[in-house]
Amino acid sequence: MFPYEYNPESIIDRIMMKRWAFLGTFFIVFFLSYLFLVAVDFVPEPPKPLPVTDYKTEPVNTIEHGASFLTTVTDANSLVSVDSPEKPESIYISALDKEIKVLNPVSRDVADLDESLLSGAVRHPDSALFGQDGNVFILGHSSYLPQIYNKNFQVFNGIQDLEWGDTIEVTTDTKVYVYRVDKVYKATADDATVIPIAGDDRRLTLATCNSFGKVEDRFIVEAVEISERPR
Repeated sequence: MFPYEYNPESIIDRIMMKRWAFLGTFFIVFFLSYLFLVAVDFVPEPPKPLPVTDYKTEPVNTIEHGASFLTTVTDANSLVSVDSPEKPESIYISALDKEIKVLNPVSRDVADLDESLLSGAVRHPDSALFGQDGNVFILGHSSYLPQIYNKNFQVFNGIQDLEWGDTIEVTTDTKVYVYRVDKVYKATADDATVIPIAGDDRRLTLATCNSFGKVEDRFIVEAVEISERPR
């Protein structure tokens, strides 16, 4: 039975001689121990699903920065439709001589939004559309590293240098919307900076963003719509 000489002093050899009795004893002890743990309510149970209930949320209509996660709550009824709403396709900032592609992801998942930032600037899905009263909120990467292979990490480089009166043109499928810069500032990670989504004005907010879920300083540009024209 053994490929080597049996040693009666070896515990392993003695167990092997009575291995079936050993296995039977092991399973009996294991089963009795399990029953004891169940009896004293020590065995963890899978979480029970919460009951489904109807509830209402209070509309906040803001996008908050400076938190560990970019939180958005909006009331769709507060975004008054003026024309047929459209999504942005690109931004042109004349003072920087820069044209930037804009993506419009539907998902609010942080990983999906960060993935979109690798291909251009991103309109936050909870903000207004063009042709609606409210704030169009667009974020983009900003990086000043000496070597950048993906230029989309630099789409919003320089927006902190914009001044009052500079213009930003946003192109949609049918129109070009022109905005005038009103305010440029730096929001620190410790600030509870709140960007309003809804409102009576048609506004545009640009913000630098390394990640939708990262706490960091951000440069923010606020602008107001001054005109529009056919594309």
